[in-house]
Amino acid sequence: MKPAAILVALIPFAALAAPAGDGKAREFSHDLKPGGVAEECLRLEAGRSRVFEWKSDGPVDFNIHYHQGEKVTYPVKVNKRQEGKGRFTASAGEDYCWMWTSKFPARVTGRLGAEE
Repeated sequence: MKPAAILVALIPFAALAAPAGDGKAREFSHDLKPGGVAEECLRLEAGRSRVFEWKSDGPVDFNIHYHQGEKVTYPVKVNKRQEGKGRFTASAGEDYCWMWTSKFPARVTGRLGAEE
């Protein structure tokens, strides 16, 4: 009985880690610690897109990436920026993550538009 109870207890945490795929616009805000990472992840099917924009109070490294097993692919990657915006269109159906990293404390705020 205990293994089943543990599995049931872990289900809510797995749901939190899953990429959002509702297609709705959303705003976000992240406070990065030195060496910290922040992500906004969602599922996009091939040919679907999202507009995005973000600002930071200090320079951050930014990328959009997805995982295929151990391989990580970066369709977008820029370093030491304080803002970014654009439209990202998925070339393949994947769970994509917009990710920010910083060597210094930084606050990142922005918006991912509705799926197009």
